[in-house]
Amino acid sequence: MVEAVMFWNEPNNLSHWDFGMDPDWDIYARMVKTAAGAVIAECPRVKRILGGISPIDARFIENMRRKGVLNLVDAVAVHGFPLDWNHWAIHEWPDRIDEIRTVTSLPVWVSEAGVSTFGAEEIQEFGLRRTAELLIGKTPRIHWYSLFDLPKTWPATTRHREAEGSSYYRHFYMGLLREDGSPKKALARFHLYTPEMGICQWFHFEDHRLRDAVLWLERLGVRHLRTGLSWADSFRPDADAWFDRQMKALEKFDTTLTFCFTPEEKGVRPHHTSPPREVESYADFCSRMVRRYVS
Repeated sequence: MVEAVMFWNEPNNLSHWDFGMDPDWDIYARMVKTAAGAVIAECPRVKRILGGISPIDARFIENMRRKGVLNLVDAVAVHGFPLDWNHWAIHEWPDRIDEIRTVTSLPVWVSEAGVSTFGAEEIQEFGLRRTAELLIGKTPRIHWYSLFDLPKTWPATTRHREAEGSSYYRHFYMGLLREDGSPKKALARFHLYTPEMGICQWFHFEDHRLRDAVLWLERLGVRHLRTGLSWADSFRPDADAWFDRQMKALEKFDTTLTFCFTPEEKGVRPHHTSPPREVESYADFCSRMVRRYVS
């Protein structure tokens, strides 16, 4: 069951939204308002979530409030990786959520929280335990990122890639399972925190890991899943057939669907981070996906 739709992923992160082309997020705000209106018209019961922000920045949420975006969403979301990328300590998680609560009364979801095994598996094991202690009961949704390591032959969705040094390579070690499907130390603990803690797992187009993902999610007792449907992928041949297969496989979970990534032909410039030339085109995609998988 789709319980929520999310508008974009990390819109205040240059790897996902080119705010150099949209310096005050005016296009993003118009895009979300238009898409939220389209989703309400299609299925008013589904929750609408503002794309999870990274870094956690109350000024961004306040900006969205001033632009009227928060009037059309049911919750805002945040992402945090204090042991890998953020410049704050893991014990500050509650303070980071409270920071957002100073500028909005909407629920604050943690739609990505994770720890890599780039340095050692024991770090992830500690990070999982401490994250659960700090966040369970503090927020309505927690999605651990992620179930699988990213295959090393696939690129991580980030702007500067190898130029980022170790920051880039950490993307490949965020899973509870290695690329070959073998478990890491933290996997043995994860069932202790379900169903309160869910999982965020992105699936690539025609992803070979889909069946195994479902088996592991069931085994771990996961109820809440976050994933995405790519607007850019929707222009591939047989896109709907893949989307149908993905959504059929995931129908037993309470799923948050993230709509993101600009098709080259729809962007101000041909890049997945580009603002769209016409915000209505993104809204049409969101509306079509809700009609197909939610209504």
